[in-house]
Amino acid sequence: MKILIAEDHPLFRSGVRNLLRTTDDLEVIGEASSGEEAVALAEQLHPDLVLMDIRMPGMNGIEATRIIKDKHPEIEVLMLTMFRDDQSVFTAMRVGAKGYILKDSDEEELLRSIRMVGNGGAVFSSDIASRMMHYFSQPQSVPVDDPAFSELTKRELEILERIAEGDSNAQIAARLHLSNKTVANYVSNILNKLQVSDRNAAKRLVQKTREE
Repeated sequence: MKILIAEDHPLFRSGVRNLLRTTDDLEVIGEASSGEEAVALAEQLHPDLVLMDIRMPGMNGIEATRIIKDKHPEIEVLMLTMFRDDQSVFTAMRVGAKGYILKDSDEEELLRSIRMVGNGGAVFSSDIASRMMHYFSQPQSVPVDDPAFSELTKRELEILERIAEGDSNAQIAARLHLSNKTVANYVSNILNKLQVSDRNAAKRLVQKTREE
């Protein structure tokens, strides 16, 4: 299995590389220290799996995963992170990651997770899995079947939901691992498509459709 490691901490990256070298079936074919490098190397090397850190300088691992999966859906992505928050997990899943493993996992768990995701499976710890089930069982804030929102993309609906909950652009950016500029562009598109003047009007529209 050909693996690309995307991790901005050289010491941790070296540790993972050395661990994989002890195996007969896992081969490191490239290393990236940023999301941009991960995207470029995935395009160039065509790995079977990318071991992707979420927090990296420049483009983060979530955005890098989104681009890689859009261009090469056959490449599997296993997120590697220190963060246990729900939003990181759900955002990673939405962009196509098949697993989410914490950096403090032991070596056997890491190797097992790589092999499972590389072979088409999915890996999430039991506590994360239970929170995921609870999260996805909750009703959506935005009634997506309403004709008023028919022109919005999945990402725009997601951001509209955060607007309806009263989040600022900065809060949305932090939750969805996007830049403030990207969120501002999405908000502008949403307002144009909904033909409303500002985010408060968009929020009122969501509240109105919930009541109908």
